Parts: sequence; C-alpha cells; structure tokens
Amino acid sequence: MKNSSKIKVLFRHRSMEMGGVEKVMLSVLNNLDQEKFEMTVCLSLNQGELRDEFPSHIRKVFLTEGKEDFSKNKFIQKFQLFKRKLQLEKLSKNPEIVDKEILKENYDIEIGMTYNDFELILNSSNKNSKKIGWFHSEINLPKLQPLVPKILEHFPQMDHIIYCSEKIQKIMHEVYPNLQYPAESVIINAIPIEEIKKKAEENISDLPKNPVFVSIGRLHTRKGYHKLMDAHFQLLKDGFPHSVLIIGDGEELPNLLAQQKKLGVTETFIFAGNKMNPYPYLKNADFFIMPSESEAWPLVIAEALILQKPIIATKVGDVETMIKDRKTGYLIDYKTGEIYEAMKEFLTNESLVSEIKENLKDIENEFDNQKIFDEVEEIITNLAKN
Repeated sequence: MKNSSKIKVLFRHRSMEMGGVEKVMLSVLNNLDQEKFEMTVCLSLNQGELRDEFPSHIRKVFLTEGKEDFSKNKFIQKFQLFKRKLQLEKLSKNPEIVDKEILKENYDIEIGMTYNDFELILNSSNKNSKKIGWFHSEINLPKLQPLVPKILEHFPQMDHIIYCSEKIQKIMHEVYPNLQYPAESVIINAIPIEEIKKKAEENISDLPKNPVFVSIGRLHTRKGYHKLMDAHFQLLKDGFPHSVLIIGDGEELPNLLAQQKKLGVTETFIFAGNKMNPYPYLKNADFFIMPSESEAWPLVIAEALILQKPIIATKVGDVETMIKDRKTGYLIDYKTGEIYEAMKEFLTNESLVSEIKENLKDIENEFDNQKIFDEVEEIITNLAKN
C-alpha cells in the first residue's frame, strides 16, 4: 500500500548512458528522504550503462527498450530502431498514454533533468503537477543555438528552474534579460565522496606505464579531444613521452579514430570506451585533463579533486570556482597551444606538481553534500504545498 502522505515525485530523462547528468540524478535519488518522497523515474529509452543502477526504493518505468535489448542482427536491429522511433513519436503526440498506461498514476512534482526533458514534463496530461527543470548548459554556446527557441519557450512554463552553476544562471540572464523567468535556484552537483574513494581501490592492469593523462567524458566535439590529440602529437614530436587515456564513448569516436590514425598515435592516445568504474584509472593516472569548450559545473572535476589528482582544465562554466590556478590545478583557455604548454609543465615541473598535490590533501572538506540535498528537498516540499 502506497503512503499517500508522501510527496510523489517523477523524474523524466532520455536514457542512462554514463554521464554527469545521470550521476547527478542517481545521487539525488539515493539521498532524498524516503520517508518524505515517493520517487519514480521514467526513461524514454531503457538504455545505457547506468540503467540498472537505481536504488531499490525507486520505481523505474520506461517508454521503449534500449539498444542493449535489441537483436545482434543488423537488419533486425534497423527494424527495431525504426519501430522504436515510431513508438516514441506516437507517445510524444499522445502523452496521456504515458500517464495512463505506463505511469498509471499522477504526481505532485515532475522533474526534467535536462532541457531535452522539459517538453516531456510540460506535455504531461497531469496539469496539476508542479514542474521543475534542471539546466546545465551555457545558452550562448554556438552549437546549442538550433535548440534555443524551444528552450526559451519552455522556461516560463516551469514552476522552478535549478541551475547547476552560478555561471550558467548568469549567462542565461545576460543573454535573455527580458525572458519571463520562474523561481530559480543554483544547486551545485553533489559528490559521493566515500563511494568514489572506495571504488578507486579496485585493481586495474591496463594503464600505460609512462606518464599518463586521463580524461573522462562523452566523445563530443565540445569536449575538445581533437585539440588534446593535436597537443599530444606535438609533445611527442618535441621529445616529451607520455600517454593519454580517454574513458568514454560517443558520436565523435569515428572522427577521433581517423585523426588518431592520421597522426600515428594509436599506441599513445588510447580510447578505452566507457567504464562502469572509471575511478581506479583516475586514481592511478599521473594527471587528469579536461580540455572542454563548454561545461557547467563538471562533476568529473570534483571527482578528480577528491582523488587528489593534479588537474589541467579549461576555464569554462564554474571551473574557476572549483580550481585555484597553479594551487589546486592548472587553468587554461580552449586553445591547442595552451593545452600543449600545460601538459608540458606537468611533465617537466616536478615542484609545481608536488605543490598541487600537497594543496589537495584536505580538498574534500570543501564539499557539503547534505546542504545540497536539503536545498533540493526544500524546493520540492515548498512546491508541493502551494
């Protein structure tokens, strides 16, 4: 029997590929008070490495099967993909089917974890629920512009917007000062500190032996891995041996593999694919590097800090609030030349690296997870009361 006194909360998201947003959602689901909230997750695709990582008290439903459940036969798989596409289109046009036949109940609060999920909660046939949108993107990013009109249409329809960084909120208001904004909050991502440290103890044997830079992220053009590879190539050419290990997968892989082959760095610039547990690689590598063109409040930077890893990172999103330049990391602009110089500095300047490591020893004291979860609970509770 369900407890009617609990606030019923629905989280909507596309799928559960390994990524920062997915980790944030899992963190929230694991830590919101079970006595106060009855929580459901609805995935559009039951897909991704993290699809079975939900805590046992969370109800999970999905609209369509994931690729993991498809046939290995390419022809059958194409048919299954086409059938799935038609099913999603049907449900998009008839959201009441989702509410009545899949969810089978109404919710007090509906949460869209990214701007791609906003339409899903706004089109809900449950018009009495309060709608919360989580926003992680720099609205002025050139590659985002085709989607901006829809985002601007959705914002005023929300009851509350949660930004994952102060910079994301600031840019939004600077670029669109006259938009009718709902109530807003900035809530940074929570860090499961003890879980990270525990998982990092797992033994691995496939890390390169020479100085290793590790990076973790989806293979997307904005992650800057093409620039990182150019810098890596030039460093090798100039006599600075090292390896780069990329953990992640994505649509940019074919282009990156072509570049890897062209530059002749197949042995030293390594694509390791997704890892359910990337933390041993992060812990055992010499350095972490994030060469992104755009980020918000990157969870992976916090993870690298927790594991006391010297970091090179571009000055994007809230990274400058997370890292003190030349004290707890090394900040650069999104330029191949600066990536090169920073990597060279880490490879040759032992005193700088030692100083950064010393400054990272008590860095975890800067993270207050309970404050973050309390803020999320307060937003949900207040909306449900009104």
